[in-house]
Amino acid sequence: MLTEEEIRQDLTKLKNIVLTHKAPQARLAIHPETIDGQDYEVFTNAPRNLNELYELGLAESDETFLVYLDERFSFAETLEMSRRMSRVLIEQYGIQPGDRVAVCARNSPEWCFAYMAATIVGAVIVPMNSWWKGAEIEYGLSDSGTKLVFVDHARYQQIAPYIASLKVELIQIKPEAGSSFPEFYSLIENVAPLNSDEIAALNVNPEDNASIMYTSGSTGMPKGVLSTHRNIINALYTWLFVKEISEILRPELVEENPEFQPALLCNVPLFHVTGSHAQFLASFIYLRKMVMMYKWDAEKALELIEQERISVFHGVPTMTWEIMQSEKFNETDLRSLRGVQSGGAPRPPEHLKMMLDKFPEKAIPGLGYGLTETNAIGAIISGPFYEAKPHSTGRPTPPVSAVMIADEDGNELGPNVVGEICIKGPTIMKGYWNKPEETAKVLKEGWFYTGDIGLLDDLGFLVILDRAKDIVIRGGENIGCAEVEYAIAEHPSVSEVSVYGIPDERLGEIAVATVMLKSEAKLSDDDLKTFLTERIAAFKVPERFYFQYEQLPRIASGKIAKKELRQLTLEKLALA
Repeated sequence: MLTEEEIRQDLTKLKNIVLTHKAPQARLAIHPETIDGQDYEVFTNAPRNLNELYELGLAESDETFLVYLDERFSFAETLEMSRRMSRVLIEQYGIQPGDRVAVCARNSPEWCFAYMAATIVGAVIVPMNSWWKGAEIEYGLSDSGTKLVFVDHARYQQIAPYIASLKVELIQIKPEAGSSFPEFYSLIENVAPLNSDEIAALNVNPEDNASIMYTSGSTGMPKGVLSTHRNIINALYTWLFVKEISEILRPELVEENPEFQPALLCNVPLFHVTGSHAQFLASFIYLRKMVMMYKWDAEKALELIEQERISVFHGVPTMTWEIMQSEKFNETDLRSLRGVQSGGAPRPPEHLKMMLDKFPEKAIPGLGYGLTETNAIGAIISGPFYEAKPHSTGRPTPPVSAVMIADEDGNELGPNVVGEICIKGPTIMKGYWNKPEETAKVLKEGWFYTGDIGLLDDLGFLVILDRAKDIVIRGGENIGCAEVEYAIAEHPSVSEVSVYGIPDERLGEIAVATVMLKSEAKLSDDDLKTFLTERIAAFKVPERFYFQYEQLPRIASGKIAKKELRQLTLEKLALA
């Protein structure tokens, strides 16, 4: 384990490495840029747009890029499929730059092709949460003003009642027999891909809108996070930079002739920034194979790690915990693993100790912190740093991002002082879609106010202590407590309700609800769960309910005392 003095020495080296990237000739050079009136450092030699990012894969055009069940696509085949669909979007559906194109489906190659096709032509891709119910999907499509949606059969069944009112066109992915809507592959059959000249003529610029990703917040309905091509690409190049400096600091980890091809297990939904950015889009930069799972299953994950020689296992901490608990773990060949990384939720320090004991020495553990609004950028920690500081989520990701701890008036706080975590850099969203007031609350002078509470220690490592936003993070999924409370309050037997999170060993945190029933009303857990599953996604439904007829406790302002209710629940469960 690193001593504090060794950490300081490595941080000095890191500072010097960052300074060398001011040179214009450096591969990961940076330079100042003014964007929307704010000054940032940005990557000089990064692709201008996502199409140029996809073209990086042509450096290994015949190598396998996508693996899904029995399907395999090379980098070249992936780009060709996407550019065929790009032509279909323009010529058959009249999609123009700035139009919103949604994809609402489980992970699949077609999901990736659709994402690429839309962004190649300058449309704004809207990755929809595939776990949402019909009303939630309808809200997202309506709020974003989507013109066309790629949808698989399960999601089509959810939105069928809303199609007429939405006036949105559909392209189906793997439909069942008898579907009346066009099918993905039938549309691109015998269609020539857009050529380079046609794509160049579209003139997609770094500051053009690229995506709207919905995130659960603390004020009810999800908000659409609008990001540009530059936002996304600078996030990807930040990870590349971190990888490069990690190899400089730890040259013993670099393999000159690696035994196995770089490969990543895609095991989280692509509608999250972890899936879409850290797993899917980053693979074009690393020229690595991405092996997509049909659904998460710990035993199947271990089988794929061995079979496909996976080098990076990357998901929410729950997934790492589950494969370590599997009976198949010790008999699985894990020699190919070089990284076991997590994001989307905190990892208990005891999990890290178990990882260090169980995984091969070369499988370096890591943890990242970021949000949809930052395109997953914030802080990162791995290897010896992580082992030495297991309660930290790492240092701010260099070289273009900064982290500040602020008080309630926005003043910067010093080391070890608790305040709100704020992040600045070119990866920060452009704003919340059609929500200028909500945007103004969180974007101030280029800083994004995360709503998370924490501190920076003497060495600049970030420690997250709490959340100011009223959300529960269940296995990496954000649950907006207000949205769940609204859904519960619709039940005729409910007088008032409070939803909050409690610790869970496997998922990190689960949602529970304390419910005040109306006089004489009767309601069971099962009845309320059935009621909710028709209104909100299953992962948002609280796992425990506590019913009472007395009014819920209040704080001085008259608001429900949520922290008091949470503490009472912890005491009931002997978790306090």
